[in-house]
Amino acid sequence: MSSFWNTSDNEKISSTGQAEMGGGDIEPIPNNTDVLAAIDEAGWENNQNDGDHIVLRWSVLQPKEYANRKIWQRVRVLDDDDKKADKAKRMLAAIDANCGGKLMKSGEQPDDAALMKALIAKPMVLKVMQWKIEAKDSTDGQERSGNWVSAVSPRKGKQQKVEEKKPEPEQVSDEEEFEDDIPW
Repeated sequence: MSSFWNTSDNEKISSTGQAEMGGGDIEPIPNNTDVLAAIDEAGWENNQNDGDHIVLRWSVLQPKEYANRKIWQRVRVLDDDDKKADKAKRMLAAIDANCGGKLMKSGEQPDDAALMKALIAKPMVLKVMQWKIEAKDSTDGQERSGNWVSAVSPRKGKQQKVEEKKPEPEQVSDEEEFEDDIPW
């Protein structure tokens, strides 16, 4: 029986306590870039700086040069500043509308399960912007940077698909109905 701590070559792993995963710095997506993305994680979070807020993790689908990049979006729908909370609710409503509108239809504050069920894997267009801040622990003026979502819109061409008339299903006789190769 192989140990969990063996490598795929069945070598036993030993450690000095140091490891590196590789990778490195990835430049953020440039300002005002439109990308096709879908939410792959959604839920409530609480921290002392932002209080209760919704965190959405977007996965970029296109263009290929940015595919699989992740962009985190904090939607502060419970902000103490009413104007900021209203703006965040409008953003969440737009995202929900692009995903089918289930959250707004309920009329209630969504929980984690409702957010996941309603928002996951529904592609839409994001306008991505770039943020930059000086690193708190930096004495040489180093900056950190990343991306944020400034706008969402329906996937291009989605309206045409909705308006297209679906073809009528073919009429099938009772004899033909069960003559297929599907095993179930």
